[in-house]
Amino acid sequence: QVQLVESGGGLVQAGGSLRLSCVASGSIRSINAMGWYRQAPGKQREYVATITRGGSANYADSVKGRFTISRDNARNTVYLQMNSLKPEDTAVYYCKAEGVIYYSGSKYFANDYWGQGTQVTVSS
Repeated sequence: QVQLVESGGGLVQAGGSLRLSCVASGSIRSINAMGWYRQAPGKQREYVATITRGGSANYADSVKGRFTISRDNARNTVYLQMNSLKPEDTAVYYCKAEGVIYYSGSKYFANDYWGQGTQVTVSS
């Protein structure tokens, strides 16, 4: 009933910028927090940034000062502006929606959802 679709990944040189977007669709009433995680080859998925419905943002130390997370509640969309990219930022970036309230069959449900991921490659 709920789907997350990321976009905006690609290949960029070190020092460049990319903007990721993630749109949640379905019979959504509200979404608590939205965030970004990433997984590099051979590594575990790691936290990047999250933002609450009220706009409070948190970041991993590795991206503070370079990445900015934002969201549009009316469009159920979260963004990740990535500046000063480094080769170590290369990974598949996943969007996550937490505390999604949606309705199905006249009932409300709550769940967390992940997107399918978008590749970000930073060349040196």
